[in-house]
Amino acid sequence: MPLVAHTELPTFQRLREEGETILAPDRASHQDIREMHIGLLNIMPDAALEATERQFFRLVGACNQIAQFHVHPFTIDGLPRSDAAKAHIAKYYEPFEKIKEDGLDALIISGANVTRPHLQEEDFWMPLTEVFSWAKENVTSVLCSCLATHALIQYCYGIERTRLPGKRWGVFSHKLTDRTHPLVAEINTRFDVPHSRFNEIFQADMERKGLKVLAVSKEAGVHLAVSSDGFRIVFFQGHPEYDEISLLKEYKREVLRYYRREIEDYPPFPENYFNEEARQIFTVYRDHVVSARRNGRELEPFPENRVLEHIDNTWRDTAKAVFNNWLGKVYQLTNQDRRLPFMEGIDPDNPLGL
Repeated sequence: MPLVAHTELPTFQRLREEGETILAPDRASHQDIREMHIGLLNIMPDAALEATERQFFRLVGACNQIAQFHVHPFTIDGLPRSDAAKAHIAKYYEPFEKIKEDGLDALIISGANVTRPHLQEEDFWMPLTEVFSWAKENVTSVLCSCLATHALIQYCYGIERTRLPGKRWGVFSHKLTDRTHPLVAEINTRFDVPHSRFNEIFQADMERKGLKVLAVSKEAGVHLAVSSDGFRIVFFQGHPEYDEISLLKEYKREVLRYYRREIEDYPPFPENYFNEEARQIFTVYRDHVVSARRNGRELEPFPENRVLEHIDNTWRDTAKAVFNNWLGKVYQLTNQDRRLPFMEGIDPDNPLGL
């Protein structure tokens, strides 16, 4: 069912232009359809702030539940923001206090960039744990992406993530470890997921704390896991929300960082992402960038338009199916008349099963 454009957030117009069905509030108000209210705690850096909105809104809007989806973006303090990003947030995002007052059926927490060795040292750690604490008592289910997965597992289970020898970056094949779980109903037993991270929480550590691991990659580790109750918290270590060009944009940023001497090593290709034609194009461009940096010359434009036809999205359908299963479960559990999880079958003293 469609998203409802309950604010003037530009993401709604961008999605309309992509062909997504977006309901205007007046039309939505005349339909006798259940509303679902989903929070999006967006803690991504400025360069990815609006893209992250679109990615998660798109996945929510693709669900086929009999509901109108109202997505409520908000953020927290402790994140460096440009004036433009601050203005966007002030105009279109909701304060956390309003989120708490109105309530949510479900909550999505995005990934984030970090600057310090330990998450608890980050300026956003305390505001983030405040959201965790509130969600534990007031939200039926929380879905965490990448950094949010690491942070919530550390906060709730005391497992601190491990730094990897190098960046885990690319598109990796995954296999289901539990084909019967409702979250993975009717999806392929093998599927791709993009990853982009320097840290990992390992399968053995998750299982030792009672988490249920649902999908694993030999190369990339755990992608999908859930809390011990099987539903209240959903953990992604990968990025199934990514667009097909998300890793391309990230590769471009890394190339430009090398040219500006912010990093010393030329970035490798994201694994399993560029085909041979794209690799050849970027190999020629790498020689140009290395020479331009050495000799102080200006760069020719990054050849992204030349490789777009060579990039495929091999994960979107699975991502849609998992989101549909997730929100279908939320739909079944949440009370139709109010957005609080205190209903039959859910322990009001421990609604997330922690």
